[in-house]
Amino acid sequence: MKVLVTDPISDAGLARLRDAGYEVVTDYDVDTEGVIEQIEDVNGLLVRGTEITREVFEAAPNLQIVSRAGIGVDNIDIPAATDHGVIVANAPRGNVRAAAELTIGLAFTVASQVPQAHQRLIEGEWAKDDITRSELGGMTVGIVGLGRLGQEVGWRFDNLGLDVVAYDPYLGEDRADQMDVELLELDELLETVDLLSVQARLTEETRGLIGEAEIERFEGDFVIHTSRGGIIDEPALAEAVESGRIKGAGVDVYSEEPPADDHPFMDVENIITTPHLGAKTRNAQVNVAVTAADQVVNALNGELVKNAINVPSVEATAYPRIRNYVEVAETASLVAMRLFDGRIEEIEITYAGDIADEDLDLVTAAVFKPYGWQDQVVNAPARIAERRGIDVTESRRRETKDFRNLLSVTVGNGEESLTVSGTLYAGEDPRLVEIDGYRVDAEPYGYMLLSRNRDEPGVIGAIGRILGDHDVNIASMSNARESIDGEALTVYNLDDPVGDEVVDELLDDDRIIDVTLIDLEQ
Repeated sequence: MKVLVTDPISDAGLARLRDAGYEVVTDYDVDTEGVIEQIEDVNGLLVRGTEITREVFEAAPNLQIVSRAGIGVDNIDIPAATDHGVIVANAPRGNVRAAAELTIGLAFTVASQVPQAHQRLIEGEWAKDDITRSELGGMTVGIVGLGRLGQEVGWRFDNLGLDVVAYDPYLGEDRADQMDVELLELDELLETVDLLSVQARLTEETRGLIGEAEIERFEGDFVIHTSRGGIIDEPALAEAVESGRIKGAGVDVYSEEPPADDHPFMDVENIITTPHLGAKTRNAQVNVAVTAADQVVNALNGELVKNAINVPSVEATAYPRIRNYVEVAETASLVAMRLFDGRIEEIEITYAGDIADEDLDLVTAAVFKPYGWQDQVVNAPARIAERRGIDVTESRRRETKDFRNLLSVTVGNGEESLTVSGTLYAGEDPRLVEIDGYRVDAEPYGYMLLSRNRDEPGVIGAIGRILGDHDVNIASMSNARESIDGEALTVYNLDDPVGDEVVDELLDDDRIIDVTLIDLEQ
């Protein structure tokens, strides 16, 4: 396979790609047109600042992943990537510490006026009586955007003795409570905080978020901006600082980079500017290169891409807690699909218990794999289902009766429905615990045979005899009934697959109502 690298990255990242056995092509002078010319036989693309447009994806029949060595992905057309089934991933943790430390450093620098004092001293002026520093301790800082960078910045400010509040319309109250951060509306935050720290990522919704009106509403002293240019109205901020209404600002990012010589920030003494240094530490450069390269390797090997932007993904720290629920979700969905008699028009996914607080996009995606949409995970299977006339709902609740955690998949058509539920024993062993109202204890592995039969003596023995006659060994089984002399459901785990002739022989027994075979080895 072939990987194209269009921007300089650490040699450690290139080594990861070569060690994986890929052909690695580096072209650090290429522009978008140059990428289009080379992309036809490329399987993986690793970039930093190169613009990857819709035209690139249209010319890339073999491309599987675009991985960015950094956090922001505004240089990549993500909707176009999604339309073409290409994963877009970033390296969100690799340089978060570096960017957070720069943010904190700028806050101290702006509040203490160190650059101004330095400049006046080297110009021969002893300005001790003219410069009055501000202390950050005891201030209230308002963070705009509680993504990875915002969380890291908030944690550091909190440990420095500042009160931390935040604005993030995409963050739920439960998640904010877990982070011990108070969420405010933007207007309230601007009127409350002493220090405004902008860490939101640049999207169509956040572009111009802190405009002239918001800067007018801001009643604090300092503004720090280290995420992406275009979120703050730069002329309005420059005017507010120059007039003295805002004491100072620290800025590392700009709407156009590099900024023009006549950019309004350049003539304002109390705006401290840096040339987008957020990720520019030696450690960060190695980290983002290795992370971005590992994303490419994982994607091309068909493995989980943990930092995917347009694919259900999960934080590395959360993955161990939910990974086995992926198997539960896929198996429960497959069993429900196979057992339901009729066209499926509704799919409901329910999470109950502690798991309801987790990031479960990856688990939800697994529900759709039995429908043959696993190769289109990047295209959001739930939306595909809805376009095909299937109504998809997801619900969560903390309460669960018999299990600490329970995952349920219900399929139906508005008149009838069928539910299959599963959980993890001891936090790691997948089990199906309910199938269409029957309480079972079935391990989802190997070859499964589900038998609906009358609850009469000798039925299970007859099934065992027929399987034995065909040299099929039963590894385990779980039996449940609705009532004495009613119907029963038995789930068998088999060591070997079962052919149609075995099913026909089973159904020749009038006591056996239905037989369903499920192959989990595929």
